Amino acid sequence: MSDHPARHSTHARRSTPVLGRAYRLVRLCLHLLHGCLYVGVVFPFLTSRRRFRAIRRWSRKLLRILHVRYSVHGHLPAGTPTLIVSNHVSWLDIWVIDALIGVRFVAKSDIRRWPVIGFLVKGAGTIFIERDKRHDTARTNRSIVQALTHGEYVAIFPEGICTDGRELKPYHASLFQPAVGAGAKVAVMALRYIHHDGELNADATYAGDRSLIESTRLILRQRTLHAEVIFAGEINVSGKTRRDIAVEAEVATARALALPPPRRKPGTAGGLPAAEPITRAPTDNRYPSR
Repeated sequence: MSDHPARHSTHARRSTPVLGRAYRLVRLCLHLLHGCLYVGVVFPFLTSRRRFRAIRRWSRKLLRILHVRYSVHGHLPAGTPTLIVSNHVSWLDIWVIDALIGVRFVAKSDIRRWPVIGFLVKGAGTIFIERDKRHDTARTNRSIVQALTHGEYVAIFPEGICTDGRELKPYHASLFQPAVGAGAKVAVMALRYIHHDGELNADATYAGDRSLIESTRLILRQRTLHAEVIFAGEINVSGKTRRDIAVEAEVATARALALPPPRRKPGTAGGLPAAEPITRAPTDNRYPSR
């Protein structure tokens, strides 16, 4: 962040001219089309490692088109299996994480039916969960455990919903079951979108009743959008229940974002159907600001 916030504050809130937004929109549409063609035609012939590399390149270009710059604090724990958990603010979160790490996401099945984006995330190997079907949790957990034991990073948004970045929702404990089953590490990530002066940028959020079209319009208006990624710590799952892990992840995320931990009802395990029975990390920026 800038050492002179007052000097940049006005500039940070100035909108992109209409022609600039139109140019970005055209580039965005072409980039999405290219992604669909690549996933449909090339991906079937690539190894998983090469797929992850292609996804990182594509995601970084998407962020450049949208003028999203990101900075990273801390670092991802070395070695696998690792389950990455993050708070959820925007649909941009997926591409920011993909720009840094080759991961498989766990997402609600509704996204699979989104035009274009649904095709892309499905082709990228996303594991979908039917949140309204109790029996589907076990199937999803098995898929996640399989991916983890194969040495892949798996990423989840355990709040289950986007927020405006000013609060943290309780993490669904059932989503941590695969980490217990695979004996995986849990890496806690915290995300936020800010102006030059460090204030939260509300236009980046995809919370409440904001539609995807409205969210995209607001993002295209930004001259520059700053994403801050904080690796907030690592959780050893050995000897812990999934609820213990969820609460520990909440506390680490809240501390990294300087937010109060979410309030839980006493004894609640997380909110999704049950399956089978810190301080902020030091700055070590392996991923330079883009």
